[in-house]
Amino acid sequence: MTTVFGVDIGGSGIKGAPVDLERGALAQERHKVLTPHPASPESVVAAVAEVVGHFGHQGPVGLTFPGVVVGGQTRTAANVDKRWIGEDAAGLFSDALGLPATVLNDADAAGLAELTYGAGHGRGGVVLVLTFGTGIGSALFVDGALVPNTELGHLELRGKDAEHRAASAARERHDLSWPQWAERVDEYLGMVERLFSPELIIIGGGVSRKHEKFLPLLTRREAEVVPAELRNDAGIVGAAMAAAKSG
Repeated sequence: MTTVFGVDIGGSGIKGAPVDLERGALAQERHKVLTPHPASPESVVAAVAEVVGHFGHQGPVGLTFPGVVVGGQTRTAANVDKRWIGEDAAGLFSDALGLPATVLNDADAAGLAELTYGAGHGRGGVVLVLTFGTGIGSALFVDGALVPNTELGHLELRGKDAEHRAASAARERHDLSWPQWAERVDEYLGMVERLFSPELIIIGGGVSRKHEKFLPLLTRREAEVVPAELRNDAGIVGAAMAAAKSG
C-alpha cells in the first residue's frame, strides 16, 4: 500500500490523514483541529504541525490552501489572514515540519481527487468541481487537464463575491432554508454555466454530505450536476496526490 500524507486547510478546520493512493481513500481516520483565528502563517503552521504530529508521520506532505497558489507561493487569502499573501508557503511548511511539502489550491486538490477516483473518473470534456464551505472553491478541467487557481467563488454576483451569497457558510449565516439556499446556488450555477459550458458539474465540500436536501431542488440544466463521491475527504486525497507527484 502506497501512503502519502494529505492536509486540507480550510476556513473553519484543518484536517489531515495518511492516504492510500492505490484506492484514493484515507488509510486512517482523519484528525481535525479548528482553524485558528486570526489564521496567520504562524498559527496555521502550528495547527498543521499538530495534525501531522498526531500520526507521527515521516515523509512527503501535501497541503491545500484556500487561495491562489503558484509554485508553492500563496498569492491570495480570502478566508485566512492577509499575511499569507506573497508567502513561500511550501518552504514555510517544509521548514516547520522538517519534511518535503507541496502546496496547492484547495479546490484544485479536491478536483484532482474527484477526477481520479470519484465522480469525474473517466470523464472528458469540460468538468467543473465546486466546493461549498466557508467559501466556494472551483476546479476546472478540460479533457482531464486542470486549469489551476480559477477561484470562481469570487465572481461577482449581485454586486458582491458569489461566495458571500451562495457558500454553505452563507446558508448558516443567514439562516436560510434548503430551498432558499438552493435558489442562490442555482443562480450561481447558471452564471458559471454561461461562462464555461461544462458538461459535468460536481458539487463537493462539507455540504455534499447532505446533497439530497438541495440537489433535487436545482433547476434542470445543460450540465449534469452530481454530488462529489469523496465528499469532504477529497481535499486530503488530492493534497496527497500532489505530494506524491512532486516527490
